[in-house]
Amino acid sequence: MSRFCGGPSGGRVARHPRAAIALGTSTRNSGRRGRPERRVGRRPRTGDTLDDVTDRTPSAAHTPAPRRRRRWVRWTLGGLGALVVLLVGGILVYSQVGVMGAEPGPLAAAEANPGLTITDDGAAVVLSPAAGATGQGLVFIPGAKVEAEGYIATFADAVVDDGVTVVITRPWLNLAFFDPRPLSTFTDLAPSVSAWAVGGHSLGGVRACQLATDADALVLFASYCATDLSASGLPVLSLSGSEDGLSTPQKIADAKAQLPANATFVEIPGASHASFGAYGPQPGDGTPTADPAKVDRVIAGELAGFLPAP
Repeated sequence: MSRFCGGPSGGRVARHPRAAIALGTSTRNSGRRGRPERRVGRRPRTGDTLDDVTDRTPSAAHTPAPRRRRRWVRWTLGGLGALVVLLVGGILVYSQVGVMGAEPGPLAAAEANPGLTITDDGAAVVLSPAAGATGQGLVFIPGAKVEAEGYIATFADAVVDDGVTVVITRPWLNLAFFDPRPLSTFTDLAPSVSAWAVGGHSLGGVRACQLATDADALVLFASYCATDLSASGLPVLSLSGSEDGLSTPQKIADAKAQLPANATFVEIPGASHASFGAYGPQPGDGTPTADPAKVDRVIAGELAGFLPAP
């Protein structure tokens, strides 16, 4: 019996596998009886592999290099973005946790003083004398995470008794390093003042050193400079405490070379780091032995003899 269904004149397709191979067709059906399935591919070329001439999907090993590079770039940028978010979030949390406010008693006494005018501009708290203003001013930058109100009582004597105008800034995020505003942002709040000094407590003093060349003088309160001002010729007053556990007397001495040779250094006996404000004890500080009111009077006296005249 013939292995073919029909003779050559019938045009029928061979059913035998070998015959199918000889005719270049496949024995698989595409759903219709007797219709050959065409294999997807292209004509072979010298050096081609089996995957090159068949319809098999390329494996991961054959993924184009540009696609892998794009994937690596996306992963890298995503990782960097996550780090930035974590860093910014950490700074925001740190700046708002443990903020030190004013002690109620000293603040209430200062607010009740008829000779002291307190104005809150939002950007700063302005302390001005009710009478007898001298035209001398001090832009004061608070220490890290200390509210501006924590220094109102400290400067009350200097304002009321000596006619000095004091502008206490409100640093962004309660950290002076993150406040890029120029000195003029704060001096413009007291247009009647014609002679300005800039100063700060602790970290605020470091920031004040960066702004010092825009002022007539620099005052450091339990602080020291990280900026070299030795050749500036600027008048400088450094006030510190013998019991300071943070800006210790040794740290003050080690940074002395950053200031002009004629800078004035005054160490207040018994004063600690927190003695230069009225916001309560501070972690890591020494134990003060000086009366806070006495320290305030010393500060006022030193400022009165130092601040440049208009």
